[in-house]
Amino acid sequence: MTAATTLRPGWSHPVRAAVPPFTEAGLRKILEKVQRWTPYVDGLLLDDVAAVLDDYTPTEHEIEEHTQRLRGHLLRLVHLAVVSRVAETDQQTAVLVERARTIRSEEVPTDHRRAVGHIRRMAWMLDELLERLVARQCLTEAP
Repeated sequence: MTAATTLRPGWSHPVRAAVPPFTEAGLRKILEKVQRWTPYVDGLLLDDVAAVLDDYTPTEHEIEEHTQRLRGHLLRLVHLAVVSRVAETDQQTAVLVERARTIRSEEVPTDHRRAVGHIRRMAWMLDELLERLVARQCLTEAP
């Protein structure tokens, strides 16, 4: 411990030297994460859900794109539910979070019909989780 110089005369007591919370590499890593971050509430979420649940059946090429987008939306909503602690206080939200994690991690079937079914289940899961988060006032309104 070292004695700190003070602006007020007569006040001197031992203090620890300041230690920055992160190294330069740690700060760069955090900056990169912040720069890659995208908001979870945007019109794209509902557009992506609608595109998958529409009467139009996505082609094999479109399945991969829809899968990645829906997985991203699921990830953001799950993080929101966990960070806001809604998943801890609401059993129904906790169940939806677990289902969302499960469906997000599943492999997309190679059969086209089954792949379409899979992304549609992901879209329904997104819709259910979004509605629950709005009902629990985790989000003020649907995007």
